Amino acid sequence: MLPYEQLLHLAFAAPAEASHYLTPTARQAHDRFRTAPPAEQPFRFEQLRLGLAMGLLKLLADLGDHDESRRVQDVLHRALEQSRNPQDIDRIVSRDARLFDQLYDNLYVNEQGEELLNLFGRTLDADTPALLDEIAREGVALARALDFSADDEG
Repeated sequence: MLPYEQLLHLAFAAPAEASHYLTPTARQAHDRFRTAPPAEQPFRFEQLRLGLAMGLLKLLADLGDHDESRRVQDVLHRALEQSRNPQDIDRIVSRDARLFDQLYDNLYVNEQGEELLNLFGRTLDADTPALLDEIAREGVALARALDFSADDEG
């Protein structure tokens, strides 16, 4: 399984979440990018980026019970599922741009949360498939090491 797919499966492990978020579009984003004709590659790359960002935000939301992360995750999911071209993605995301601004407001994160936010930011800045693959690999390693109980022990 590719790191992209592994990250999605680690992030959306609960059956209800998996059935909602791990749609064929999300699961197949990497393969569709890899096999897309040149004219389709920019759109397929953006879908790959959306899926990766969605998985990272899911991990962040679960790590800190962070509602803003869940809302942005849902915007990314909607953009992934409803868009047919890069302009659709921009339209869907810009409609809820304020949620992206609110993502960092009143956010307390531990070291692992900071790492997830860093990976999320790198996902948004990545401009090559190799960078997204590297982020996915780092995300899988981090997801496997996350301590979801740390917040409960205080």
